[in-house]
Amino acid sequence: MRYISLFLVLLMIQACGKKIASTPQAAPVVMDTLVIETGKDTIRISVPKPEIKEEPKVIIEDLNFNYLKAKSKIVWKTAKDQDTYTVDIRMKKDSTIWVNISQSGFTGATGLFTKDLVQFYQKINSEYYRFSYDSLSVKMGFKVDYGILQSLIVGNQPFKRNNSRMIRENENIILKQQEGRINIDNMVGPNRKLKKLLMNDVPTNNKMTMDFEEFTELNQVLFPFSSQINLDVKDKNNMNVNTLITIKYSKVELLDTPLEFPFRVPQKLLNPNK
Repeated sequence: MRYISLFLVLLMIQACGKKIASTPQAAPVVMDTLVIETGKDTIRISVPKPEIKEEPKVIIEDLNFNYLKAKSKIVWKTAKDQDTYTVDIRMKKDSTIWVNISQSGFTGATGLFTKDLVQFYQKINSEYYRFSYDSLSVKMGFKVDYGILQSLIVGNQPFKRNNSRMIRENENIILKQQEGRINIDNMVGPNRKLKKLLMNDVPTNNKMTMDFEEFTELNQVLFPFSSQINLDVKDKNNMNVNTLITIKYSKVELLDTPLEFPFRVPQKLLNPNK
């Protein structure tokens, strides 16, 4: 399951590729009447009402594309071991996500995500996995579907109908959301780019924190070419397990030319009873 977890975490870090802008609305000047009693006369003077400033609305600009291609290097570190992987991603918008995970130059796993189905082939131990998104969500502890994965890869907002509560913290803005049992904090820096994301599964208190660096402009949208992810979750024995994941992207391309999605599984694994 590590290869599957690795890919899903990789997708989630792309959520910071959101272009954020502040668009405050100018409020008209509203007049009020000041009444002064002098004992003999009543004087009425028109004065401006005190201005109540509203926080600017934060707008996240979605990325439009046909095909995407990316390459990254990932270091996965726990208290017991440390591994390095190379991960390639290809995607056709609203259709297909393909991923290839390799280690030391050898392919360890290939995955294929379509609208209704998730498939993974682990070549190193010749195992084939086939999931619905509902069953995959149960395994991962977070809701997962194709639309969410695609949004996270390209940096689009996954929960567009989820109203955000905005809080100012010094020079940063924090957008607070709740999606089912998950509380989400998005920290936006003074440059209006996402610098930290915190997801907390309330019943279990499982947490994932992501920090983003090395922003690079890609088709007028900033992508973080360096990220660090900290996972703090409980295992089946209710013991806390901490995992640190470092991601370095070497290449991200948005294309109009169709891509291939090679996914081949030995026939004996597809039909084990034959």
